[in-house]
Amino acid sequence: MTIKRFHVGPRMSEAVVHNSTIYLAGQVAEDPSQDTAGQTRQILAAIDRLLAECGSDKTRILSAQIFLADISEFKDMNAVWDAWVPAGHTPARATVESKLATPKYRVEIKVIAAA
Repeated sequence: MTIKRFHVGPRMSEAVVHNSTIYLAGQVAEDPSQDTAGQTRQILAAIDRLLAECGSDKTRILSAQIFLADISEFKDMNAVWDAWVPAGHTPARATVESKLATPKYRVEIKVIAAA
């Protein structure tokens, strides 16, 4: 059983690969001053970078959990998500309204992918 950790910090790792499964930590926007769509774009770009670093890509995402500070912004997030996710490779997904770590964050996304 192999475990490889990426961007290890004192509290969490940004990504953990166990055998052939990649677990990403919840991703938030680097610039939280942006609206929901802008934050979603930043997060999806970060997911692309982390998956590439782990030897995978968005076509191999198995599941996604999306947390929105305000569920009324669901369509704004989905507009960006739908343009990003490849047709025929949509993962299992759940989206919920949640109080996030700081009021500046509008979106947080966590994914599990195959290597």
